[in-house]
Amino acid sequence: MNIGELARRSGLSVKTVRYYSDLGLVPEVARTHSGHRRYDAQAAARLDLVRTLRELGLDLATIRQVLDRQADLTEVVARHAEAVDAQIRLLRVRRSVLRALARRRPTTQEVDRMNQIAQATADDRRRIIDEFLDSIFAGIPVDPDFEGMLRRVRPELPDDPTDAQLDAWLELSELVRDPDFRDLLRRMSEKSFGGDTPPVVPVEAEPAQAVADLVTELAGPAVADGVDPASAAAGRIIDRIVAAYAGSVGRVDDPGYRQELLDAWKLGADPRPAHYWQLMATVNGWPPYPAVSPVWAWAYQALAAHTG
Repeated sequence: MNIGELARRSGLSVKTVRYYSDLGLVPEVARTHSGHRRYDAQAAARLDLVRTLRELGLDLATIRQVLDRQADLTEVVARHAEAVDAQIRLLRVRRSVLRALARRRPTTQEVDRMNQIAQATADDRRRIIDEFLDSIFAGIPVDPDFEGMLRRVRPELPDDPTDAQLDAWLELSELVRDPDFRDLLRRMSEKSFGGDTPPVVPVEAEPAQAVADLVTELAGPAVADGVDPASAAAGRIIDRIVAAYAGSVGRVDDPGYRQELLDAWKLGADPRPAHYWQLMATVNGWPPYPAVSPVWAWAYQALAAHTG
């Protein structure tokens, strides 16, 4: 077939086929007396392969190596697939940054910071969380086991993150840089680990879970039944809950302790700490972390109503 027929068969332009032929990728088998190129079925098959590999993004030098059997096609396409994967991950990150910026009115500095956050390596993400935890624990006699547990929990973004994971990482990075959020957690740490100050709530896992379960057990039905937090029935429920909390930390249920517990629960009612763990769960692919529930909101209102 002549070059025009080969071009029509392949869907390429005559100019492109001539260029590939001049490079030796699709050599002609003969020329007519007038100098026109002639191609056979093997040349057409080579041209189909060249076109396909070019459409997949391989460069002509690599394609030549494949055609000349200097490179294994399987290995070449596997390496190219890895390169494409890297490009896709980069594009996903860029898209997440652009979406995040589109939700606000960013300054030039914020655009740069968001881009740096998105490009953070695994080590960078660990440093971000370390610096955040340092800022909320510095100068507070935190229980070493509790602090160690928090420091072991890291945002481990997978190599091929979903859009939701990328979005969660960007939001988490911004949250841990928020001075107000850091101040909230410092105050919560001071309430829990106040040095010589008697503890208000248990920090050890078992007693903390036990009193939390009691809140759910007692306040849950009250919420379901629509019990007014200021009612006498709510007062009896909150008496049992406060007694359990006081007993778990060796305190006495008196007005002073109730006010301290109320202050601690007020800090705990802020949705941002739960949101921190929700974002961490999304990044790490954990089961969803629950938000502050209506049960705890009711318990806080009931305690406020029955604290003199």
